[in-house]
Amino acid sequence: MSNQNLLKPYTKNIELKNRVVMAPMTRSRATNKEKAATDELQGLYYEQRASAGLLITEGSQVSKKAVGYINTPGIYSSEQVEGWKKVTKRVHNKGGKIFIQLWHVGRMSHPDFHNGELPLAPSAINPNEKSYTEEGFKDTVTPKAMTISEIKATIQDFKNAASNAVKAGFDGVEIHSSNGYLFHQFFTATSNTRTDEYGGSIENRSRFFFEVLDEMKQVIPQEKIGVRFNPSLNGLFGITMDEETIPTFEYIIKKLNDYNLAYVHLSEPFTDVSNIPFAVTEIAKHFRPLYNGTLMINSGFDKESGNKVIENGYADLVAYGKPYISNPDLVERFRDNVALAEWDESTFYVPGEKGYTDYERATK
Repeated sequence: MSNQNLLKPYTKNIELKNRVVMAPMTRSRATNKEKAATDELQGLYYEQRASAGLLITEGSQVSKKAVGYINTPGIYSSEQVEGWKKVTKRVHNKGGKIFIQLWHVGRMSHPDFHNGELPLAPSAINPNEKSYTEEGFKDTVTPKAMTISEIKATIQDFKNAASNAVKAGFDGVEIHSSNGYLFHQFFTATSNTRTDEYGGSIENRSRFFFEVLDEMKQVIPQEKIGVRFNPSLNGLFGITMDEETIPTFEYIIKKLNDYNLAYVHLSEPFTDVSNIPFAVTEIAKHFRPLYNGTLMINSGFDKESGNKVIENGYADLVAYGKPYISNPDLVERFRDNVALAEWDESTFYVPGEKGYTDYERATK
C-alpha cells in the first residue's frame, strides 16, 4: 500500500477511498435527440474511472435555456434521469462515487441553441468569445439581461436538477459557478452592471448563487453539494478581473463556512496573471485559511505536485482533468509509479468511442 497523500482515504463530510478526483470535463458525446447519457458510452467511460475517490461528471445543463455547447447531456428531463441512472449504477457497482456537475452557460451560449432567441445573462454584454454549435464555432452575441422572473425561474431549474440528480442515483452535485459561465458572470463587475438587488455590491452580485444554494439544500443534503470557482480567471470565457474580483471570492468562500458542504472546488489560474496586481497567483495557498471545510484544488497537477499540495495543508483533495481522459486507471498508475499515457486532443469533443472509452489500462 502506498503512503502517498493522494491515496489516503478522506472522511470529512464526504467519505472517499482516496483523494484523487476526476475533474468535470465536457466531452460532447450526448449525440441523441434527448441529450441523455447512455449506458454504452457515458456508462462505460465513468465505470472505467471508478477507482478515483470521486468522479465529477461533465457539466450537465439544468434546462434547455442553459445549454451552450453541442452534444452535452442534461439533467432536466425524465429521459436524461433514466440515462444517468445507468451511469451511476455502473459506477456504484465498481465501488465508486459520482457527483453530477450542474451547468448553465449564460451568455456563452448562442441563439442557435434557443430557436433564435438570445441567451440569458446578468447584463446585455457580449463576452466576445466563441460558442460551439452544430455548425461549428460561432461568435457569441449580446445576450438578454435576465429579468427578476427569469432569475427566479433559473433558481428553480437548479433546484429541479438537484432533485433529478437524487432520482438518478448520484452521490451528490457540484454547482458549476466557475469558468465564465452564468454564476461567474454575476460575480464579475465587468459582466454584471445590474442596478437591482443582483448587481452593484459584492453581496448583491453573489446573491443569485446563494439563493440557488439555499433552494437546492431543500431537496439534497448540504453535505452532498459541492461548488466550483475559478477566482483568478482572466482573459478567457469573456471574464476580465478587476480590483473587486478577489474580494468577491473571499466574501463567497468565507460565507460558505456557514454551510456544511461536501467541498469547495477551486482552480489555480488558467493563464499567467502575475502581471495583474490584484490577482492571486497561488489559489489554494490563498484561500485555504479562509475556508474551514473540505478544499479541492485543480489545474495542472501531476502526482508529485498533488501529493505536495496536500502535504503542505493547502488542499484536501486534488482534481485531475486531462490525465483522466487518457488514463482511466490514474489511481493505479500513481500507486504503482507507472508513466501516464498521452491524450489525443483531437478527440476531446467528437462523437463516439475513439478517444473516449478506448484508452487502455497499464499492464504491470
